[in-house]
Amino acid sequence: MRNKLTAEFIGTFILVFAGSGAVMINDITGALGHAGVALTFGFVIVALIYSFAHVSGAHFNPAVTIAFYSMGEFDRKRVLPYISAQILGAIAASITLFYLLQEDFNQLSEVSYLGATLPHGSVAQSFWFEFLLAFILMLVISASAVHGKAIKDFAGIAIGFTVGLEAMFAGPITGASMNPARSIGPAIVSGHFEHLWLYVVATILGALLAALVYVKLIHSDRQKDAE
Repeated sequence: MRNKLTAEFIGTFILVFAGSGAVMINDITGALGHAGVALTFGFVIVALIYSFAHVSGAHFNPAVTIAFYSMGEFDRKRVLPYISAQILGAIAASITLFYLLQEDFNQLSEVSYLGATLPHGSVAQSFWFEFLLAFILMLVISASAVHGKAIKDFAGIAIGFTVGLEAMFAGPITGASMNPARSIGPAIVSGHFEHLWLYVVATILGALLAALVYVKLIHSDRQKDAE
């Protein structure tokens, strides 16, 4: 269990360090652009899945952990420890980014509050965007990494591409969190909690709906085929 939690902590740390770091560095230098930030998120997810999936399952996302539990794919006793490790990893990454880059900004608003996810339109718009983004992501995770007929060697690429694609088109609207820990870390360290609930509730609900769709429609077809 210790190895699994360590992997979740380190993996989430790297995800937030690279992803939020890309947002901050782009705010400071303008060198990456929106596409560069989105690709950073996608690339780091691919690398992390292939590095840690065999250790912890490579969740790095409380919404994914909760959805796996709802599907019967994850032990209830591990849910809170996993989520705690993920959130602590995200907080540690945000603290690290603050101290590494503090000489390059005067106010946290200059670096998007440490790369926090914030709505650029209405709250309702961002809520439903995040709900659907998390739904799509969890559906891809389930179909590519859980389904018995899936080619699991390519799951990391499918999931990473999905994260990058969703960050590419939805980032300008919502910040494309898809992950409560990714939003909680920067929010806690920057002290900017406005709309944080949105990125926690919407992503968890979206992932839970995807888990339900997978179990009732996709996984059930697999069982029928076996029969």
